[in-house]
Amino acid sequence: MTTESNNKPEQDITPEQLADEIVQQAEEQVEKQQEHAKEVISLEQELINELKLAVATAQSTVSDQKDSVIRAKAEVDNIRRRAALDVEKARKFALEKFAGEMLTTVDNLERALQSIDKEDESKKGVIEGIELTLQGLTASLEKFGVKAVDPQDQPFNPELHQAMSMQEVPGVAPNTVIAVMQKGYELNGRLIRPAMVMVSKAAPVVDTTA
Repeated sequence: MTTESNNKPEQDITPEQLADEIVQQAEEQVEKQQEHAKEVISLEQELINELKLAVATAQSTVSDQKDSVIRAKAEVDNIRRRAALDVEKARKFALEKFAGEMLTTVDNLERALQSIDKEDESKKGVIEGIELTLQGLTASLEKFGVKAVDPQDQPFNPELHQAMSMQEVPGVAPNTVIAVMQKGYELNGRLIRPAMVMVSKAAPVVDTTA
């Protein structure tokens, strides 16, 4: 007794169907590769964006730090300048105070020379001693920038001189220093004491029409 097979014969696939199936599989493979490529590109773009942000942040930090360094340097320079000015002011103040003390001694020595009888031979040694002391003191003051203002016979200058009195003197132009009662002094070109002087004045105008 013959047994019939329950298996159905496989359906034959035509070449056209096989080609379509291969093309479809290829297209699917291409689509998958494209999707993968898009994902890779997206990740790379994200990485690029992150790197750009990191670079921008770093540049901003460097710029801020550079500004801070510049400001700090400027502040240090200002502190140095202020310190140098303070030292210079302190030095000038100390010199001015020192000069003021010494000028009193100079005035006293000059008055002593003016009042002493230079014709008296017995006082010759005293006079020489006073003169040498005055010369030495004056030289020391000049080393520190102290210079005398002695405007005898010079035009009156209110910035350097202090007029104590005025007097009419024939043959002398008005506003001329005719006597110096006390010398003035400058310290490094800056007046520390005006010269006390007597100044000539113009003769009164006579009215000849009367």
